[in-house]
Amino acid sequence: MIIAIDGPAAAGKGTLARRLAEHFGLELLDTGLLYRAVGLKTIRGGADPGDARAAVRAARALSPSDLEDTALRGEEAAQAASQVGAIGAVRAVMLDFQRTFAHTPPGAVIDGRDIGTEVCPDADVKIFVTARPEVRAERRLKELRARGVDAIHGRVLQDMKERDARDAKRDVAPLKPAEDAFVLDTGDLDADAAFAAALDFITSRNRRG
Repeated sequence: MIIAIDGPAAAGKGTLARRLAEHFGLELLDTGLLYRAVGLKTIRGGADPGDARAAVRAARALSPSDLEDTALRGEEAAQAASQVGAIGAVRAVMLDFQRTFAHTPPGAVIDGRDIGTEVCPDADVKIFVTARPEVRAERRLKELRARGVDAIHGRVLQDMKERDARDAKRDVAPLKPAEDAFVLDTGDLDADAAFAAALDFITSRNRRG
Protein backbone atom coordinates (compact mmCIF):
# COMPACT_ATOMS: atom_id res chain seq x y z
CA MET A 1 0.00 0.00 0.00
CA ILE A 2 1.20 3.48 -0.88
CA ILE A 3 -0.10 6.43 1.15
CA ALA A 4 0.65 9.90 -0.23
CA ILE A 5 0.63 12.73 2.30
CA ASP A 6 0.87 16.24 0.84
CA GLY A 7 0.44 19.76 2.16
CA PRO A 8 2.14 23.02 3.11
CA ALA A 9 4.67 23.53 5.90
CA ALA A 10 3.58 23.05 9.53
CA ALA A 11 0.19 21.64 8.58
CA GLY A 12 0.93 18.48 10.55
CA LYS A 13 1.63 16.13 7.67
CA GLY A 14 4.94 14.90 9.08
CA THR A 15 3.43 13.78 12.36
CA LEU A 16 0.50 12.19 10.57
CA ALA A 17 2.78 10.38 8.12
CA ARG A 18 4.88 8.92 10.94
CA ARG A 19 1.83 7.65 12.81
CA LEU A 20 0.27 6.10 9.72
CA ALA A 21 3.54 4.38 8.82
CA GLU A 22 3.77 2.90 12.32
CA HIS A 23 0.12 1.87 12.30
CA PHE A 24 0.26 0.06 8.95
CA GLY A 25 3.83 -1.21 9.25
CA LEU A 26 5.02 0.72 6.19
CA GLU A 27 8.31 2.46 5.41
CA LEU A 28 8.35 6.25 5.75
CA LEU A 29 9.97 8.81 3.47
CA ASP A 30 9.99 12.53 4.23
CA THR A 31 10.71 13.94 0.78
CA GLY A 32 11.06 17.42 2.24
CA LEU A 33 14.36 16.30 3.71
CA LEU A 34 15.60 15.41 0.24
CA TYR A 35 14.99 18.92 -1.04
CA ARG A 36 16.25 20.54 2.16
CA ALA A 37 19.45 18.54 1.79
CA VAL A 38 19.86 19.59 -1.83
CA GLY A 39 19.21 23.23 -0.93
CA LEU A 40 21.67 23.18 1.95
CA LYS A 41 24.28 21.37 -0.12
CA THR A 42 23.90 24.01 -2.82
CA ILE A 43 24.40 26.85 -0.34
CA ARG A 44 27.40 25.17 1.27
CA GLY A 45 28.87 24.78 -2.18
CA GLY A 46 28.84 28.55 -2.47
CA ALA A 47 25.87 28.88 -4.84
CA ASP A 48 22.37 30.31 -4.66
CA PRO A 49 19.66 27.62 -4.28
CA GLY A 50 17.87 29.22 -7.21
CA ASP A 51 20.86 28.43 -9.46
CA ALA A 52 19.59 25.47 -11.48
CA ARG A 53 22.96 24.10 -12.55
CA ALA A 54 24.39 24.23 -9.03
CA ALA A 55 21.25 22.70 -7.53
CA VAL A 56 21.28 19.81 -10.00
CA ARG A 57 24.94 19.11 -9.21
CA ALA A 58 24.04 19.05 -5.51
CA ALA A 59 21.09 16.72 -6.17
CA ARG A 60 23.25 14.26 -8.10
CA ALA A 61 25.87 14.30 -5.34
CA LEU A 62 23.37 13.72 -2.54
CA SER A 63 24.23 10.85 -0.18
CA PRO A 64 22.27 9.18 2.66
CA SER A 65 24.50 10.88 5.23
CA ASP A 66 23.33 14.28 3.96
CA LEU A 67 19.85 13.46 5.26
CA GLU A 68 21.13 13.13 8.82
CA ASP A 69 22.33 16.74 9.12
CA THR A 70 20.53 18.45 12.03
CA ALA A 71 20.64 21.75 10.11
CA LEU A 72 18.00 20.35 7.75
CA ARG A 73 15.34 21.31 10.32
CA GLY A 74 16.33 24.99 10.22
CA GLU A 75 14.65 27.82 8.34
CA GLU A 76 17.58 28.30 5.96
CA ALA A 77 17.16 24.74 4.73
CA ALA A 78 13.37 25.15 4.52
CA GLN A 79 13.59 28.23 2.33
CA ALA A 80 16.31 26.69 0.17
CA ALA A 81 14.18 23.55 -0.29
CA SER A 82 11.35 25.62 -1.71
CA GLN A 83 13.74 27.21 -4.24
CA VAL A 84 15.46 24.04 -5.45
CA GLY A 85 12.11 22.26 -5.47
CA ALA A 86 10.90 24.64 -8.15
CA ILE A 87 13.67 23.50 -10.51
CA GLY A 88 12.44 20.81 -12.87
CA ALA A 89 15.82 19.16 -13.37
CA VAL A 90 16.26 18.76 -9.61
CA ARG A 91 12.83 17.19 -9.26
CA ALA A 92 13.68 14.77 -12.09
CA VAL A 93 16.78 13.59 -10.20
CA MET A 94 14.71 13.05 -7.05
CA LEU A 95 11.76 11.42 -8.81
CA ASP A 96 13.28 8.02 -9.53
CA PHE A 97 14.49 7.65 -5.95
CA GLN A 98 11.08 8.47 -4.51
CA ARG A 99 9.16 6.16 -6.85
CA THR A 100 11.50 3.25 -6.24
CA PHE A 101 11.14 3.74 -2.49
CA ALA A 102 7.34 3.92 -2.71
CA HIS A 103 6.96 0.78 -4.83
CA THR A 104 9.28 -1.40 -2.75
CA PRO A 105 7.12 -3.97 -0.87
CA PRO A 106 5.24 -3.75 1.40
CA GLY A 107 4.78 -0.10 0.39
CA ALA A 108 5.32 3.23 2.04
CA VAL A 109 3.96 6.43 3.45
CA ILE A 110 5.46 9.31 1.46
CA ASP A 111 5.34 12.81 2.92
CA GLY A 112 5.81 15.74 0.55
CA ARG A 113 4.17 18.37 -1.60
CA ASP A 114 3.55 16.66 -4.94
CA ILE A 115 3.33 12.97 -4.03
CA GLY A 116 -0.31 12.44 -4.97
CA THR A 117 -0.11 14.60 -8.08
CA GLU A 118 3.32 13.84 -9.54
CA VAL A 119 5.45 11.30 -7.69
CA CYS A 120 2.83 8.60 -7.01
CA PRO A 121 -0.39 9.46 -8.85
CA ASP A 122 -1.20 5.74 -8.50
CA ALA A 123 -1.07 5.87 -4.67
CA ASP A 124 -3.75 3.83 -2.94
CA VAL A 125 -4.51 6.68 -0.54
CA LYS A 126 -3.97 10.42 -1.04
CA ILE A 127 -4.35 12.89 1.82
CA PHE A 128 -3.77 16.64 1.54
CA VAL A 129 -3.13 18.12 4.98
CA THR A 130 -3.67 21.85 5.37
CA ALA A 131 -4.46 24.64 7.85
CA ARG A 132 -4.70 28.42 7.86
CA PRO A 133 -1.32 30.20 7.52
CA GLU A 134 -1.79 31.86 10.92
CA VAL A 135 -2.24 28.49 12.62
CA ARG A 136 0.73 26.99 10.84
CA ALA A 137 2.92 29.99 11.67
CA GLU A 138 2.07 29.64 15.36
CA ARG A 139 2.99 25.95 15.25
CA ARG A 140 6.27 26.67 13.50
CA LEU A 141 7.05 29.44 16.01
CA LYS A 142 6.61 27.00 18.89
CA GLU A 143 8.89 24.48 17.16
CA LEU A 144 11.59 27.09 16.61
CA ARG A 145 11.45 28.42 20.15
CA ALA A 146 11.53 24.88 21.54
CA ARG A 147 14.85 24.49 19.70
CA GLY A 148 16.13 27.71 21.19
CA VAL A 149 15.69 29.79 18.03
CA ASP A 150 14.74 33.43 18.68
CA ALA A 151 11.89 33.87 16.19
CA ILE A 152 9.21 36.52 15.69
CA HIS A 153 5.66 35.50 14.79
CA GLY A 154 5.23 38.17 12.11
CA ARG A 155 8.40 37.14 10.33
CA VAL A 156 7.58 33.43 10.52
CA LEU A 157 4.10 34.13 9.10
CA GLN A 158 5.52 36.25 6.27
CA ASP A 159 8.10 33.61 5.38
CA MET A 160 5.36 30.97 5.37
CA LYS A 161 3.09 32.99 3.10
CA GLU A 162 5.96 33.64 0.68
CA ARG A 163 6.82 29.95 0.60
CA ASP A 164 3.18 28.98 0.10
CA ALA A 165 2.92 31.35 -2.85
CA ARG A 166 6.17 30.11 -4.38
CA ASP A 167 5.15 26.45 -3.99
CA ALA A 168 1.65 27.01 -5.37
CA LYS A 169 2.70 29.11 -8.38
CA ARG A 170 5.77 27.18 -9.56
CA ASP A 171 5.58 25.79 -13.08
CA VAL A 172 6.81 22.34 -12.05
CA ALA A 173 4.63 20.23 -9.72
CA PRO A 174 2.81 23.09 -7.96
CA LEU A 175 1.46 22.48 -4.47
CA LYS A 176 -2.19 21.49 -4.79
CA PRO A 177 -4.44 18.59 -3.74
CA ALA A 178 -4.79 15.67 -6.13
CA GLU A 179 -8.31 15.49 -7.57
CA ASP A 180 -9.01 12.31 -5.60
CA ALA A 181 -7.30 13.41 -2.36
CA PHE A 182 -8.95 13.62 1.02
CA VAL A 183 -8.41 17.23 2.18
CA LEU A 184 -7.75 17.21 5.92
CA ASP A 185 -7.87 20.63 7.61
CA THR A 186 -5.97 20.35 10.88
CA GLY A 187 -6.51 23.96 11.94
CA ASP A 188 -8.82 22.96 14.78
CA LEU A 189 -7.50 19.43 15.31
CA ASP A 190 -4.76 18.07 17.54
CA ALA A 191 -2.48 15.26 16.36
CA ASP A 192 -4.74 12.52 17.74
CA ALA A 193 -7.87 13.92 16.06
CA ALA A 194 -6.05 14.34 12.74
CA PHE A 195 -4.79 10.76 12.90
CA ALA A 196 -8.28 9.47 13.71
CA ALA A 197 -9.79 11.38 10.77
CA ALA A 198 -7.15 10.04 8.37
CA LEU A 199 -7.58 6.50 9.66
CA ASP A 200 -11.36 6.73 9.23
CA PHE A 201 -10.87 7.84 5.64
CA ILE A 202 -8.43 5.04 4.84
CA THR A 203 -10.62 2.44 6.52
CA SER A 204 -13.75 3.57 4.66
CA ARG A 205 -11.84 3.68 1.37
CA ASN A 206 -10.52 0.15 1.87
CA ARG A 207 -13.99 -1.02 2.76
CA ARG A 208 -15.40 0.45 -0.46
CA GLY A 209 -12.52 -1.06 -2.44
